[in-house]
Parts: sequence; C-alpha cells; structure tokens
Amino acid sequence: MGLRQFIDELEKEGKLIHISKEVNPNLEIAGILKENDGKTILFEKVRGSKYKVVAGICSSRENYAKDIGCNKDELLFKISNAIEKPTEPEVVTKGPCQEVVEKDVDLSQLPILTHTSKDFGPYITAGVWIAKDKDFGLNAAYHRASPISKNKLVARICHRDTYKFLQKQDPLPVAICIGLNPAVCLAAAISPPTGVSELSIANSLGPLKLVKCITSDILVPTDAEFVLEGKLTMKERNKEGPFPDITGTLDVVRDEPVVTIEKITHRKDAIYQGMLPAMSEHRLMMGMPREPTIYQEVKKVADCKNVLLTTGGCSWFHAVVQIAKKNPDDGKKAAEAAFKGHHSLKHCVVVDDDIDIHNLSEVEWAIATRFQAHKNANIFKGPGSSLDCTAECIEGSDRRETSKVGIDATIPWDKPREKFMKARPGE
Repeated sequence: MGLRQFIDELEKEGKLIHISKEVNPNLEIAGILKENDGKTILFEKVRGSKYKVVAGICSSRENYAKDIGCNKDELLFKISNAIEKPTEPEVVTKGPCQEVVEKDVDLSQLPILTHTSKDFGPYITAGVWIAKDKDFGLNAAYHRASPISKNKLVARICHRDTYKFLQKQDPLPVAICIGLNPAVCLAAAISPPTGVSELSIANSLGPLKLVKCITSDILVPTDAEFVLEGKLTMKERNKEGPFPDITGTLDVVRDEPVVTIEKITHRKDAIYQGMLPAMSEHRLMMGMPREPTIYQEVKKVADCKNVLLTTGGCSWFHAVVQIAKKNPDDGKKAAEAAFKGHHSLKHCVVVDDDIDIHNLSEVEWAIATRFQAHKNANIFKGPGSSLDCTAECIEGSDRRETSKVGIDATIPWDKPREKFMKARPGE
C-alpha cells in the first residue's frame, strides 16, 4: 500500500495523532515528535507551506508489520526472505507522483524541517534517493540533504553505491522520493550487493509499481508523494553539517556534493514525510535491515532463532542473538558470525532460546547467571564505524578500527541445564 493508504489504516485503528494548530517547521515540529517518539503524527497546518507533514511512519515494528502484512515477530524472516528473493516491480506509464508538475523549482515551498538549533539548516531526512548505473541498474538509498538555494541541495553522500555511480558518471541523474510507505522505506535502507536493487527487495515485501521520471530514465515508485528530479555532482561542493546522527551526537562538517533540482513533481494535496533523527524512527530504519544480515551469517554456524539490534546500542552497535544451542561452542561461533553479518557491530550477546531478546532485563539476567568473562568473552579489534565516536582512525586511511566484544551468555554445556533455568512460582 502507498503512504496514504497506510495513513488511512492507522486512522481507522485510532493510531494516528492529528495536530490541527499551526506549527513551525523550524524546531517546533521536531519538539512535538520527540515528545511523542514511536507514534505517527499528521501536522495539518505548517507555517510557510501549503503541504501537510507526516512523521513517525516507520517509528515502530508494528507499523512495518502492518504494511508488510505479518506479525511483528515474523519481520526478521520476511525481510530476510525478500533480500534472498528480490522480484522485479511492474513498470507503468503514469503514476500519481506526477499528478502535478511544478513550473518552477522552489525548495522553499516544501515544509523541510529544522530539527535542532545546532543543525546546518533544514534537512530532508526521509528522502529516498534513486540513481541508475548502466552496469548495475537502479539503486535506492538514504542521503540527508539541506537546501542551499531555491534549486540546490547539499547532500551527505556516504561511500556506498550512489557514490560509486557518481564516480563513474558526473553529473549523475538522481530522483529524491519523499512520502513512501514503510516497506519501501525499509527496503531503501537495506545494503544488498551492488547490482541488487533495493526496489526489487521492496517488491518482494509488497507489490510496487514504478514510473519513469520526466527528466531522466530513472524509475520511481508511483505512489511517492513528492519526486525531486536533479543532477548530483562532485564538481560543485558545499559545507554540510553539523547534523545529529543515529547516536544522537552531532556529525562533523564536511565538503559534500551538490544536487541541482531540475523538476519537482508530486501528488495532488501532497503530504511531506519527515523523520526525526536519532530517535526511534531513524534507529529502526537503519538497524532493522541489519538484523537479517546478522541472522543469515549466524544460521550458517548455529541454529539461529532471532536477532535484535537494541535501542540502547543506537540500533547499530549492540546485538542480541538467540540460538538453540546444540554444540559446546555454538555461542562463541554465533557471536563471531554476528560481527561478519554487521561490520559496525561492537558488542554481541548470545542467549539461549528460553530468553526473550526483546526483554532486555531477561538478557541481562542471562549474562548475570550464565556468563563468566574469563571463559565466555571474546575481545578483539575489527572494522569500526564512522558513527562510533570512540573508533580509532587508521593512519593513512579513511577506515576506522574499534574493539569488539562477544559475550556467550548461553547455558554452560558441561553443567546440568536444570541448574540454570528460571524457577516458576505458581507452576
């Protein structure tokens, strides 16, 4: 379903919060979102813009499950299956995203949010960038972007597929899609091998239709609320940042590429989609796509039952892996595999299948009652993340290194299992 259908579903269930008073896109909306973290909010009157704003669309696992059509406990396996078995979306000749074609490009007409007083400026945070390469096809990804004029944005382009495409073709045609349903948003945050389109993964999560842009042959979701068509170049650069990252700390200032917007199309009465940085929506969108990659690696060496990237670890640095232990070293092997499945991971706790990994008190209990550091901890150095403030830069390289800790909090193999099971009063 598209964003509007999804909003209608939330409305029917009484899970959509309406803000009818006029609100300021400069800090005020962000403050309201922070107070209501994990909820979906529709702002009906936004100062300085004719468009409504919705945010929190992807701020809960329940919302993802609703859109994909499964129980939230099945999400890991649904996403994993879609990554393993992508399918091609249907391409059509027209779509709602092109109902209105603006005569002039004026980014100031969009209700782009400013999130903190220390930000570089207002930022598009929920924009899915789609680019095309002659060898690898379509790629969809997130890149935060801030207006620097009526028709230009500076964007933080990480050194992944969009950057690779740009190195081969500069300027690079791109389309920034704003206003998408959770399944498409989630797929765009996945990092499959170059050449596997995130839009094909999205189509395996739920049927997706694509339409060709007006200024290029890039294909975009027909149900997108806004599409900003433009060209990205490294020949024109601008200062970008500071801006809050997933950790809640401010990212550094860099010189980044500029995109010139050549055409804006949108739906009638379009709804702008925002995303509050460093809160539930941002963390879930980044973290959930890494849970299947961890699962895929762990199941090669152990009977993996579930994986969680914890909110306390910014949904990026800390994982809990649940296994059905069948061999003495399954816990150790599972932790080692988890680090292969997500290179930015710093700490991994492996627990038995009687521990609810979504209840972190139970995880802590498993560490307290089943773990001995001198026997069951593995500490080593490995690849670090640019998001990790403590990671050490490797001299002469843009790579980082960090300490990693694997914790095997499963029941010791050489002792009676009954000794480590919870007593159950009343049973």
